[in-house]
Amino acid sequence: MRKKIAKFSILPLAAGSIFFSFSTKDAAKLDLEDYSTYDLELDYTVPDLRDEIIPEFEISHTSPYLGKSYVGFKEALAFKESRGDYKSINEYGYLGKYQFGKGTLKLVGIYDTVGFLNSPALQEAAFYANASRNKWILQRDIKRFVGKTINGVEITESGILAAAHLAGPGSVKKYLRSWGAQAFSDAFGTTIKTYMKRFGGYDTSFVKTEKNARVDFDKLSV
Repeated sequence: MRKKIAKFSILPLAAGSIFFSFSTKDAAKLDLEDYSTYDLELDYTVPDLRDEIIPEFEISHTSPYLGKSYVGFKEALAFKESRGDYKSINEYGYLGKYQFGKGTLKLVGIYDTVGFLNSPALQEAAFYANASRNKWILQRDIKRFVGKTINGVEITESGILAAAHLAGPGSVKKYLRSWGAQAFSDAFGTTIKTYMKRFGGYDTSFVKTEKNARVDFDKLSV
C-alpha cells in the first residue's frame, strides 16, 4: 500500500512539470484531459521476493569461545595490554603482545628484543615462563589468600598472576600481605586491584610452578 501511494504522489508533480514547460500562450490551448490518468491501470506494487533470494555468501561474526581457560586468560590479558598486537611497543618501551619490559625478558632468558618482537612463538613462550616463575614466587600467597576478599575483590589464582604480570610478584606480595593497604599503580594508573578483579576466575592450573623458569628455545616452533 505504501508503494502505491508513493507512485501516485509523483503524478501531480509530473503533470505540473508538463504544464509549466509550455509558454503561457501554449498553455491556453492545452486540453489537460489528454494527460488524465483516469481509467488507467497503475498498479506498480513490487512483489516481496526476499525469501526467494539466495545469498551468494554469508559473513560469520562468531569467534571461538575461550571462556575461563588458560588460553582465555592470556588472550584477555593480551587484549588489555596491547590489543593482542605482537609488534606493539608502548611509550615506555614495553614490548609485544604482553608488553614485557627488557628486565623481565632477561629473567626468562631473552636478550634479543628485535627477535622477540618478530616471533609470536617466542612471545607466547615468554608469557608462560614468566607466569610459571611468578606462580612459584607467589605459591604460598596463592594458598593463603585465594578465596579471601581484599578491597571488595575476591582473590583468585588468575587474578594474582595477572597482577604479578602488571606489577611484579614482589608488589603483589606486599599488596596481599598488607590486605590491600600497600597499593601499586603503573605509569598509566592501572592498579593491582583492577587486575585482580578484571582477570579473576580463570583456570590457570595449566601453569606449573617453576623457580627458574626459562624459555626453552629448542622447543620453539618457528
